[in-house]
Amino acid sequence: MTGRNDVLTWLHIGDLHITDAGEQNYRDLKRTMGLMRGVPQGSLDFIILPGDNADDGTPEQFRLVRDAIADFPIKLHILAGDHDFKPHSLDAFHNVLGAERLPKAEIVKGHRCLFLDVVSAGTGGPDFRIDEGQLDWIEDQLQQAGAAGENTVVFMHTYPADLRAGAERLGALLAQPHVVCVDMGHTHYNEIANDGRTIFMATRSTGQIEEGPPGFSIATVDGRGVSWRFKPLENAWPCVLITTPVDRRLVTASDQTISGPFTIRAKVIGDVPIEAVEFRVDDDDWMSMTPLPGECGLWEASVEREGARIAVQARDANGATDQDQIEPAGPAWTPAARVADGSDQDRVGAWPEKFILDTQLGPNRNGRHW
Repeated sequence: MTGRNDVLTWLHIGDLHITDAGEQNYRDLKRTMGLMRGVPQGSLDFIILPGDNADDGTPEQFRLVRDAIADFPIKLHILAGDHDFKPHSLDAFHNVLGAERLPKAEIVKGHRCLFLDVVSAGTGGPDFRIDEGQLDWIEDQLQQAGAAGENTVVFMHTYPADLRAGAERLGALLAQPHVVCVDMGHTHYNEIANDGRTIFMATRSTGQIEEGPPGFSIATVDGRGVSWRFKPLENAWPCVLITTPVDRRLVTASDQTISGPFTIRAKVIGDVPIEAVEFRVDDDDWMSMTPLPGECGLWEASVEREGARIAVQARDANGATDQDQIEPAGPAWTPAARVADGSDQDRVGAWPEKFILDTQLGPNRNGRHW
C-alpha cells in the first residue's frame, strides 16, 4: 500500500452571525477554535468560514471574529456573505477582519481551490451575483486546472442557482468533469446534493441554528471521491471519515463503484494520539488498518470482498471512540436521473448518521433572509 498525498481535508465552521461577545454563538466560535488548536499539524489542510461572519457587517462585530481567530496555526479562508455586506461595503470585512480579497485561487495537494465572491456585485441581502469579470476569472482558472490535470473544489456562500446574475454561465463552468464539489454556507442546515457530476454541500450555521446542535463539518476529496461528515461540538474528537470508497449517495462516476477486492482509506482526526483504527464489511469481524507513513491521520487497508456496509472505528489514547459508516455502490450501480441546475433539487435527502435531517429549516427555504 502506498501513501495518497492528494487527499484534501478541510473543516467548515458554519455561518457565525456574530453580534456580541456575550452571546452563545461567540462562545461556540471560541470553543471550536480551541478544539482545532489541539489537533496535530497536517491533520487539516485549511478551515473555511463560508460567509455571514458578522451579523450586521459592523467593524465591532468583525473585530470580535478577528480576535477569536487570531494567531491560528491552521490556514483560514474567509468568504463574504450577505450579512457581511449589510453596509453595502466589504471595507470592514477586509480592513478589520483582515480577510483576503476575493476571488482567489490556491492549489492545495494538487487540487485547485477557488474561493468566490457572490455578494459585492449585488445590492445587498439575498441579491447574490457574480459579474462577468469574475466569471472570466473562473473560466480561466478552470482551463488551467484542466490543462494541469487538477481537480477543482469551489467555495462560495450559497448555491449557484441562488445567483440573480451569472447563474447560467457559472452552472456551465461547474459542469466540467474536473469540478468535484462546491462547499457553501447560507442555508443554516446541513445538506448535500449530487447532480451526477458535482457534489454540493452546505453546513449548519453556528450563529443562527434552526436545527440540531452547533458543530462543524469535515470534508475530503480523495481522487475524485468526496466524503463529508458533521460533528457536534460535544463529541468532536476523535473524528473518523471514510475517504474511499465513497457512499452510494455521493457517487458521480462508475469508477467509484466497488467490485471484488478494493482499498479502504479513512481520515482520523483527534487531539490525542490514535491507538487503533479498524474496519469491517457488513457483520464480519473487525480488522486492523495501517497508518500511512507521512500522511497525518490517514489509514488504509486492503479489503477482500464487497459488501452492503463498510464501517471504520477509531480509539484514541484516552479511550474515546468514533465510527463512520458508508453504503458503497456495487457493480450494479446505475446513475439516477438528475435535475442538475445548481440547486438543492438533487439533494440526497435525510441522512441521520451525517446529521442531515432534510427539514430545510433556514433562510434558504423556510426561514428569514435578514
